[in-house]
Amino acid sequence: MSTDDLRAIELLNRVRYGRVATSMRAMPFVAPARHIVADDRVVLRMHRGMGYHQACSGSVVAYGADNFHSGESDLWAVQFTGIANMVRPTEDQLELFGPGPHRVDGEPFEPVYMRLTPQFATVHILEYGPEFSASESGNARRHDSHAA
Repeated sequence: MSTDDLRAIELLNRVRYGRVATSMRAMPFVAPARHIVADDRVVLRMHRGMGYHQACSGSVVAYGADNFHSGESDLWAVQFTGIANMVRPTEDQLELFGPGPHRVDGEPFEPVYMRLTPQFATVHILEYGPEFSASESGNARRHDSHAA
């Protein structure tokens, strides 16, 4: 793994949720997912009821996460791109995921799991100077999350 890949993995380990993106019936979509990192691969947990896992499995996907709403002054975003495949997580991996939500969009949560083997990763760091106040960071984060 490259230095950039290792940095992206390290940052990803700081948050629990991100967004997976691919296309379904020629239309792009983005869906929330819980993630863990296991053996240099990203393992995703999604709700089966959305059906997005069917479009992701065997396809190229992008998975991104960030700390834009963390309150930190230095913001980052990472993205991993590769092929996702359905997997059955190990007991250790299930423990790392922790409990899932009770409901998703009003339906009982039913998890599905995919492993993303990244072909490449990108890291974006947004560094603000000391004059950047906490109240301004909230406004900038909302702005930057659209721009970045």
